[in-house]
Amino acid sequence: MARKEGNVMNNDDSQRPSIVVGVENGTSIPDSAKPLFNGIEEEQIPVSIREIDIDNVVDRAYQSALASRLSVGIAFSGNRFVVHYKNLKESHPLFDMTIDDKKQLRILGANAARLVKGIPFKEMVNR
Repeated sequence: MARKEGNVMNNDDSQRPSIVVGVENGTSIPDSAKPLFNGIEEEQIPVSIREIDIDNVVDRAYQSALASRLSVGIAFSGNRFVVHYKNLKESHPLFDMTIDDKKQLRILGANAARLVKGIPFKEMVNR
């Protein structure tokens, strides 16, 4: 099971509308990914963790989007983060970025939440 970090993640309530972060079985959320969750939380959108045992990070993000009642899924591998929307083609995620900067990771989380809200994205800096 995914390890619970703080109060922003909940993997027990599958009926609750939330952005789903898909992780491989037995994987916990590293501290380095916390800014992503902080960005989602600051936009006041619920987020949950679901184990999705798929190696390919893009495919895992897409399956997360399909599992999300809000149609938005996120997956990551190392410092590669993928945000997917269920109405996009599986091989074409909305965001597929390598991020080392905490501020940029927080913005990515906020943008995933803004996709749910239907409001403009925050600007990300391409490095």
